[in-house]
Amino acid sequence: MSTLNAFVEKYISIWNEPDGPTRRQRVRELWVEDAHHLAKTLEAVGHDGIESRVATAYDKWVKEKGCVFRLRDGVDGHHGTIKLRWEMLPAAGGDVVSVGFDFLVLADDGRIRTGYQFIEA
Repeated sequence: MSTLNAFVEKYISIWNEPDGPTRRQRVRELWVEDAHHLAKTLEAVGHDGIESRVATAYDKWVKEKGCVFRLRDGVDGHHGTIKLRWEMLPAAGGDVVSVGFDFLVLADDGRIRTGYQFIEA
């Protein structure tokens, strides 16, 4: 379970990472080269697409709006999949702005092949 928790913490932390080169490196550590990150309104493909997706989310929600992403609850995984819930809230404290559920399908090497993101609130 500790390996699963470490992976999920690394996944969550990438959305809060201010340094572009560090984000780029972590994308390559977490996702396979031809991975997909899918949400209702977008599809990011490959390292470049996913890096752009993460950078856009960071710029809008963390840098501009002062929010932070953090693990909420509900981490579980089996048979090459991981499910987790996250929340976004003001870094200075306050009410939760958004809650989401991500379902990650892993490749044989343990990196993400496909990530499905659902915004719950």
